[in-house]
Amino acid sequence: MLFLLSFVQQKTIIINFLIEIDTQLFLFLNSFHNSFFDVVFEWITGRFSWLPLYGFLVLLVAFKFKKNALIIFPLVTILILLTDQVSVHLFKDVFLRLRPCHNPQIAHLVHVVDGCGGQYGFVSSHAANTFGLAIFVGALLKQHFKWFLPVLVVWAVVVSYSRIYVGVHYPGDIIGGAILGVIIANLVLWLLRLIDKQFKTKILA
Repeated sequence: MLFLLSFVQQKTIIINFLIEIDTQLFLFLNSFHNSFFDVVFEWITGRFSWLPLYGFLVLLVAFKFKKNALIIFPLVTILILLTDQVSVHLFKDVFLRLRPCHNPQIAHLVHVVDGCGGQYGFVSSHAANTFGLAIFVGALLKQHFKWFLPVLVVWAVVVSYSRIYVGVHYPGDIIGGAILGVIIANLVLWLLRLIDKQFKTKILA
């Protein structure tokens, strides 16, 4: 019993230590701002800002994979639904970690751009969605463009960092969301490999 109590106490100390590091790192990163970058990162983090990119990816996949795109597009839809819904219902609604801009202990120190959003922030749905999409689409297209995956990962990093800049996520929220996105992307890629094997589509050849 004493061993269990000691273990719980040590675990609590470690968690609190990590939370403190996460908070201080957020405040450090969030402190670098000016009016020009406020506009830039507000656009980067916007929900509809990347519609032209998504349209380009749709056209590129359709052009490169022809009729097999009819298999890929439903899988992309499944990917986005999973990253979005899992990040909310299995993380935000479970861990209930306040966004930094909603945290009464540090809210007065946070530079917020265009509102705070929902109450809870762990994990970041933006990070989960963008990293999931980057890994999945990058894996699809690397056989045609070797540079495409790194470029999409850089895009995901920039979008994810924008969430820190605008004051709505801790770095830990971003890292957690990115990991979730990568895991789900690989699960969907595994499903695609099964389809490839079963129907000889050679999408991931």
